[in-house]
Amino acid sequence: MNTERDIIVREYTDSDLDDMIRIWNEVVEDGIAFPQEDLLTRETGAEFFGAQTYSAVAIDSSAQKVRGLYILHPNNVGRCGHICNASYAVSRDSRGLHIGEKLVSDCLVQGKAHGFRVLQFNAVVASNTHARHLYERLGFIQLGTIPGGFRMKDGHYEDICPYYHEL
Repeated sequence: MNTERDIIVREYTDSDLDDMIRIWNEVVEDGIAFPQEDLLTRETGAEFFGAQTYSAVAIDSSAQKVRGLYILHPNNVGRCGHICNASYAVSRDSRGLHIGEKLVSDCLVQGKAHGFRVLQFNAVVASNTHARHLYERLGFIQLGTIPGGFRMKDGHYEDICPYYHEL
């Protein structure tokens, strides 16, 4: 990858699914950020990404390679249905290249475009300092701390920090 400007964030297509599933499963396997424990298959991945309000990929346009993704969906229903939630995943070999920032920035735009008023993260693991610094730099506000809210892959518990951003 040459520069950050080579990264384009766009809505996913079916041709992106294999890479999306691989990247999602890397984060699940790491066991330090996503609450999911089951890996996606081609079938469950297609259903999962297709069921979201919006799913996007970060494409390295020079290499035509998927470097990351995000999903956007309602955080709740009814009277709280205007609050959305999102998850972000960057491939192991692309971490540290500011792809997460492009994903989150695009997600803020898409959340508003899809009629949401607030983007809320329910469970940012306290030790995920890179993500937390990014969110705070982009204007997210931490709501507090939930002690021991996340069970890490090795079985110990970490605090989680909910965040929100008005759209």
